[in-house]
Amino acid sequence: MQKDLWGNIKLGKKKNYFSLDQIRERGITYGSSTLNDVELIMTLVGIEWEKTVTLMKLLGGLPGLVNASVEQIAAVKGIGKSKAMVLKAAVEIGQRLDKFKAIENPVIKAPQDVADLLMGEMRYLDREHFCVVLLNTKNQVLYQETVSIGTLNSSAVHPREVFKNAIKRNAACIILVHNHPSGDPTPSREDIEVTKRLKEAGKIVGIEVLDHLVIGNGRFVSLKMKGLF
Repeated sequence: MQKDLWGNIKLGKKKNYFSLDQIRERGITYGSSTLNDVELIMTLVGIEWEKTVTLMKLLGGLPGLVNASVEQIAAVKGIGKSKAMVLKAAVEIGQRLDKFKAIENPVIKAPQDVADLLMGEMRYLDREHFCVVLLNTKNQVLYQETVSIGTLNSSAVHPREVFKNAIKRNAACIILVHNHPSGDPTPSREDIEVTKRLKEAGKIVGIEVLDHLVIGNGRFVSLKMKGLF
């Protein structure tokens, strides 16, 4: 049986895939984890296999739902804006759950802790987002914010925007985080230069820049661990 690039059964003869009722019954009996990507979308919005496969091809799989607009999803015949909004709501719920922590103010002990905090929401972004994580004297997260949204391969950031809330919220130190939409977290020369400039600015205002993480698709690089600043 042939499968597509998402690991799902290729669209073909009807005998190669199940009806919506059969898929739902399987999910009820064996759990939703037994359903592939196409079957999950079918179950969520109640559309046929052919339309779901068309949607997945249009978006490039589940990650495409993150950046697709309601209008882009609704452009597939038979879906419409209501079902498109259901899919976007499901993505938003997933992202919020990914950020949820049992501890209200998680403690950052290592770069991996920061990656765990932000990887879910940043790995699929189609433009560079530059974020700042504010920490108190116990390295607990006080606040996190996006200070700049750029293009496919760059994000202009000014020290004023980076330190504005850090000063307002009495942060002891900050960690810089930005994503590479290419999925490759290798720091660029510009990434290193920006980090050094912001580190010097931090010395002036009395707020230490602890690290700068570059987020890729499931991977990250800590500039501090690499000795790059």
